[in-house]
Amino acid sequence: MTSRPLAHALADAERKLTAAGVWAPRSDAEVLAAHVLGVLEPDAELDAVQAAELDRLVAQRAERIPLAYVTGWAELGGVRVAVGPGVFVPRPHTEPLLAWGLERLRGVSDPVVVDLCTGSGALALAIAHARPDATVHAVELSDVALDFALRNAKQRAEAGDTAIRLVQGDVTDPELFHDLHGAVDLVVANPPFVPMDVDMLPEWSEHQPLMAMYAGSDGTFVLRHVIALAARLARPGGGFAVEHGDPQVAVVAALMRDTGVLTGITNHPDHHGDPRFTTAHRRI
Repeated sequence: MTSRPLAHALADAERKLTAAGVWAPRSDAEVLAAHVLGVLEPDAELDAVQAAELDRLVAQRAERIPLAYVTGWAELGGVRVAVGPGVFVPRPHTEPLLAWGLERLRGVSDPVVVDLCTGSGALALAIAHARPDATVHAVELSDVALDFALRNAKQRAEAGDTAIRLVQGDVTDPELFHDLHGAVDLVVANPPFVPMDVDMLPEWSEHQPLMAMYAGSDGTFVLRHVIALAARLARPGGGFAVEHGDPQVAVVAALMRDTGVLTGITNHPDHHGDPRFTTAHRRI
């Protein structure tokens, strides 16, 4: 059976992905090769079956299908979750928000956490993984995304993590989590926030669910409801972190101030240094 040096396969994959306009062709080629081989070693050889599989995956990525859809997984906070068509892919941009939330919980015993717009469940599951003593609630509206979240939650519970509590619901419902009003130590959210007239790369505009990204003419429709709900859920001193786009820094801060109970409002950068999420806590 003919084998193929990994170095040659990676170079070929990089050329194809570069021609297709993929923004990180070498990195994506390596991720796909590692997915096929399990581990990358400089002198590795691909057998005919492995080479054919890598070619198939590279062809999919060249069609601008999200890398995580091609491999079937994404990772946040060291927790791997299944993703696929119909669910938003967790992004590295959310890692700093997760880190802030976990730091906010430092010294809080048996914390109560709520994740709004959970999607695949990645953020909620990462918190539950890091804080086994936490009671983590999560909500998602989409049937498809909720199915992914349920499967991911089941897998993490089987791996030994504390089970999270998933519900299907709409963050625009003022009665959502009514039994938790004023009782939550940390509220986190990565809601849709892209204005309707913004063009995005094919990985998002052609493949990922539009309801998980677009949110009205200025991108604040869901953000407004998430902020109002977080203000109701947070206990005195409880923290809140919400992801948003660059143009919404000022409006998010204003919406938080307008609740009359959220204070300590601070914007934070993502891993690229761009303004990405804003935090606050409920006034004591």
